Amino acid sequence: MSYRFMRMIIFFDLPTITYHDRREYRKFRKFLVSEGFIMMQESVYCKILLNSTAINTMKIRLRKYKPKAGLVQALIITEKQYASIDYIVGKNDSNIRNDDKRLVIL
Repeated sequence: MSYRFMRMIIFFDLPTITYHDRREYRKFRKFLVSEGFIMMQESVYCKILLNSTAINTMKIRLRKYKPKAGLVQALIITEKQYASIDYIVGKNDSNIRNDDKRLVIL
């Protein structure tokens, strides 16, 4: 099995008008955090994954826990593409949580 690190970036726009909508929003966000996604900015989360098998598994889990209303999108890019992000305003967060150096393969 080859290991090709990939990033899954989740973009979501969920309604927050009613109490039920806000509850679904919190539930989905907590699911993302519990699965190891890191917030890039509001409503944009990313996670490093090992290969295409892990990506397909995560897509299945996302479909299972998706909210009933709103828009959820997934973008898959390579780690090299992710590293080439150009910061127009702001700065790169060099936190180790957001790096493939922390990844342990058992």
